[in-house]
Amino acid sequence: MQVEISRRKFLQGTVALSVIASSSAICKDTSKQDKMSLGTTKTSNNKDVKLIPTLCEMCVNKCAAYARVENNIVTKLEPNPHFPKSQNMLCARGNAGIQALYDPDRLKYPLIRIGKRGDGKYKRVTWDEAYSYISEKMTKILDEEKDNRSCFGYCAGEGLAEHTFKTFMSNKIGSSNFVNHASICLQTAVSGYALTIGKYGQADLQNAKYVIMAGANRAEAILTPDTMDIFKRTRGRGTKLVVVDPRFTNTAIHADNYLAIQSGTDLAFVLALTYHVIKNELYNRTYVKNNFSNFDKYKEHVLNSEYTPKWAEKITGIPANEIEQVAQEFMANAPQAIYYQGRRSTWTKNDFQLRRAQAIFTALGGGIDVKGGIVFGKKLPLGSHYVNAPLYSNPKARIEKDEAAIIGGSGSWIAWRNMIVEERTPYPIRGMFVYKQNPVLSVPNTKKTKEMFEKMDLVVVIDTMPSDTAIMADVILPECTYLEREDPVKSFPGVEPSIALRKKVINPMYETKPVIEIIHGLAKKLSKPLFEISKKYDEDLQDELEGLSKEEIDELYEDNGYNLADAFEHSQEHVNKEMFLAKYNQEAWEILNTKGVFYPKMLSSFEKIDNNSFRYYKEKDKFFTVVKLENKEDSDDIDTCINPRDIAEVKRLFSTPSKKIECYLENLTKKGIEPMPVWHQEDFKEIPEGKFKFITGRHAQFTQNSTANNVMLLELMPENYVWINEKDAKKKGIKHADLVEIKSSVGTIQIKAFPTDKIVANTVFYIHGFGSNSSGMTFANRNGASDNEIIEDEIEPVFGSAIMHETIVSIRKV
Repeated sequence: MQVEISRRKFLQGTVALSVIASSSAICKDTSKQDKMSLGTTKTSNNKDVKLIPTLCEMCVNKCAAYARVENNIVTKLEPNPHFPKSQNMLCARGNAGIQALYDPDRLKYPLIRIGKRGDGKYKRVTWDEAYSYISEKMTKILDEEKDNRSCFGYCAGEGLAEHTFKTFMSNKIGSSNFVNHASICLQTAVSGYALTIGKYGQADLQNAKYVIMAGANRAEAILTPDTMDIFKRTRGRGTKLVVVDPRFTNTAIHADNYLAIQSGTDLAFVLALTYHVIKNELYNRTYVKNNFSNFDKYKEHVLNSEYTPKWAEKITGIPANEIEQVAQEFMANAPQAIYYQGRRSTWTKNDFQLRRAQAIFTALGGGIDVKGGIVFGKKLPLGSHYVNAPLYSNPKARIEKDEAAIIGGSGSWIAWRNMIVEERTPYPIRGMFVYKQNPVLSVPNTKKTKEMFEKMDLVVVIDTMPSDTAIMADVILPECTYLEREDPVKSFPGVEPSIALRKKVINPMYETKPVIEIIHGLAKKLSKPLFEISKKYDEDLQDELEGLSKEEIDELYEDNGYNLADAFEHSQEHVNKEMFLAKYNQEAWEILNTKGVFYPKMLSSFEKIDNNSFRYYKEKDKFFTVVKLENKEDSDDIDTCINPRDIAEVKRLFSTPSKKIECYLENLTKKGIEPMPVWHQEDFKEIPEGKFKFITGRHAQFTQNSTANNVMLLELMPENYVWINEKDAKKKGIKHADLVEIKSSVGTIQIKAFPTDKIVANTVFYIHGFGSNSSGMTFANRNGASDNEIIEDEIEPVFGSAIMHETIVSIRKV
């Protein structure tokens, strides 16, 4: 069956980017190759048919797939049953990956800007011309900045090749200013759990008996095998699911108990659960005695603060008796009970303390590192790829290091950007390299992000699509899609750990390249000019070079890593094989290369149970409990797979400073952060009369902004609507599909309305991933609204993460 693209019919040949000087074919090519770009799901008996293993890149889960290739055309994507992580599943997004390959708007050739930033006017150039342009600009800037490599910032979206790009910018170029997706995503959740229980962990939803899912819309936002596990068990095998959310979501539909909570009050809810459990001694006292540090301090703090269910009822809107019931049921099912960690953005100013409180509450029942609780699993080893990193004397420290208590290597997107816009940086940020990220639409306060790019002398974007960020660039370098490249081999940790490989399915189309080749070509062009800059300003290097002959200087250039291209000389295929064979034999490599997946005992343990059910590891070989137990005798005696309640009470050594669950983090006090979760009423943002609190979220058919132009997925959801409580809508005369204006302190958008009783009063919501203004995105252009155009640019105080659910807005019918 031929995939038929009906929506707007590609605007009857509208040019995707306004391209000047005989370059109208850049984004719309009427050649025979482009006429095939709609893809097909047609299958045949043609002998030239291949099934090639790959890993999906339509969301962060990276499910395994087989690409059906007929006559060098990908006609179908099918789930790969051999990967424990994806369990023979490929969701709507995964199936739509074929359209990412054949999207007519995809970037096809290197481009250099000839118009104003953001107007989409570019000329087609050769790769060498693009590299030369970047080299000349960088050399001039670094000369003016006396070889401060940190005057160039860089960012990257999540993906298998993110590390390759980061290696180039950090280890080889030498910049300290990396801002990745963590601070607009999971930073507070991951760090809150890691500092409390040693690691973030994974929720073993398949074996849990009781799950509290707060603010996580798993049934709708990300359809993966572990999502299916919880709902299959809820309906069929007895797991109880409690959903806590301001919206009655598709996840809430499946819940045994839905609790409508006021946005921003989750910490009060968790502290009330904790109070009830401690006050009535419902927690696992043996586990706490053996595995908690400073529990007495936490107990005294919670009780003396009187975080009672009655207190929480007034704040959260959840009746006290329901809070008490959840607390009792949770501990009755512990340790196979989980307060689900969450896997999205920072909600409020107290988000870090919320995640700490969640982790401690789950741990009170012993549900850490046990079957049916939060598990850590194991990671299979891989070899390393050596990178010869040069030592530079002049790069400065990252600019926003003092903007929050703990600014790590991933930075704080908002703080970093705002310092540039507000001209508060300790030294100039002159340029930026962007790889597979769209900060214009993914970082709160779109206006400021555009202002940041306007201030820069050089912006380089590596991407597959002409996104809102790409059209702010001076140079656009087109990466091939994930189906056209082999990416770094990856080890996936878990209860059933495995190694998986994304193989190249077809050769790159047009003039696109994988990022490792893009970087290699750019590095060759940059190496000698940048070495000359370092020779001019780097006193340490000058001392080393003094008295050396030309031949000796050339040798130092190679030996000391100043050849920026040396880490990328080999193909990704070569590097992958090298890294794998460093730990495994040739037979194992053949399995990985053929099946796309490898794990020990795979040939003997993999078994098909029924049409859509497979066994990967035998039960005795799974890694439910991996934390070292304090006494070796205990490790020998206890069956960690069968007896989770028994193993929960045994002393173990967690990956924390005290080797225990950390209730009290004394080191935080030195940075002005409270050592225990505390509710501060003044931090809760009240909603003024006639205003609303705006919240946002994900949808299973959309992966943030990267799927915004995918016509297959837009057929399922062509635009986003704003949810508003029916009573609130009636007061304002707003009916279904009315166009409304939503205004915050940082921006204004227009969107269609969806009045519903499935959202609490004084709160509005719409899905992230819409609202592109890029003229190059034919199907995404002005389609719905972008949330970050109205989300205020506030950060939480611990890591500087973006606060996503605290923006106050007004709404009116247009």
